[in-house]
Amino acid sequence: MRIAILTPSTDARGTVGYALGLGEALCMLGHEAVVHAPDPTGRGFFRDARCPTVSVAAKAACGSGAALVGARIADYLSHFSTPAACDFDVFHGHCTISGNALATLTRRRLIPGFVRTVHRIEAWPDLQLARWQDRAIVDAGRLLCLSRTWGAALASEYGIETEVVGSGVDTAFFRPGPNPDDDALRRSLGLNHGPIFLSVGGFSARKNSLAVIEAFATLRAAIPAAQLVVAGVAASPETDGYEARCRAALEHAGLTVGPGQPVVHAGRVAQADMPALYRLCETLVFPSLAEGYGQPVLEAMASGTPVIVPARPPFTEYLAPGEALAVNPEDVASIAAAMRTSLEPSRRGRLRNAGLEVARAHAWASCAARHLPSYAALRPGAAPVPPPATGAAAWNTLRMSPDA
Repeated sequence: MRIAILTPSTDARGTVGYALGLGEALCMLGHEAVVHAPDPTGRGFFRDARCPTVSVAAKAACGSGAALVGARIADYLSHFSTPAACDFDVFHGHCTISGNALATLTRRRLIPGFVRTVHRIEAWPDLQLARWQDRAIVDAGRLLCLSRTWGAALASEYGIETEVVGSGVDTAFFRPGPNPDDDALRRSLGLNHGPIFLSVGGFSARKNSLAVIEAFATLRAAIPAAQLVVAGVAASPETDGYEARCRAALEHAGLTVGPGQPVVHAGRVAQADMPALYRLCETLVFPSLAEGYGQPVLEAMASGTPVIVPARPPFTEYLAPGEALAVNPEDVASIAAAMRTSLEPSRRGRLRNAGLEVARAHAWASCAARHLPSYAALRPGAAPVPPPATGAAAWNTLRMSPDA
């Protein structure tokens, strides 16, 4: 099969990394999977891929989150404006942007329908973003999700059944060390010899960064040599002002930021350096408030690094007791206590071994194979395309402009 996979951007985001991992695995299984993304910078994807990729021409956009999403939908519609550009057997969207573009292409009869993976449902305060999110879900011919938790949410909120496909991790890339190149990254970030804790996702409300900062401040009062590395940047357009609150919390706690300081804000880290970063850190602190699956958890485990996760779904779906340190993400004391516990040598050994087993069970090839029945069902000629939504299910479609 020729499969077009559409993502929201070329940046280092969980959704984009997932699409690349899936595309690579599908190609290894003998299919031609091409990952697309709007690319206003022209720099291409955040990492090299072992599958074909297309950087979709995109105009610079600014303003509200809705303005950015609308611009990216238009970029996709421009790219797939001809039958030649739509020469794929299956179209697979991974976001609201691609879902809306594919819904419009379906209505224009340029494609017969599309598969949509819902990584999570957002509670958008912006009405236009909420409408776009709904349309990208209800107009899909086949709906996939990463966990039973989100499958239940989709059934409850939309009355739609989904297939659970899970996630994967590249254990050849993310692997335990040490590696001779790790020291170069240690020096560039100014990391001492620990203990070092890692938070991935930037200063983000969804990643619960304020709680991580408060927990680290509590821990550092007892362990003055401890450092916290904050890697990545917040992906959501609705987190304006949250980083400023995090900076104020750091200042209030007396935690300076910079290379060699108690808190190292690494920002965007090259994908080639991520395995080393996981290996250099004692523990991944990931008390996220909302996740589709938690890709950094799998990456850290594959790298031999213990993890702290919320004691709630979706993590409880694929992590058994003892495979990670589970906490109440809204209880700072619980997070700080888990950080201390993660340093105990006997506990670390058990967590490391269990994490490596979890990573081995999450092969991308298995995840890709779970997608194939949905692809085959939507392939032209293999099954009838569902009729357009009517009644209550179509309210958001009817309120959309033809080109949105």
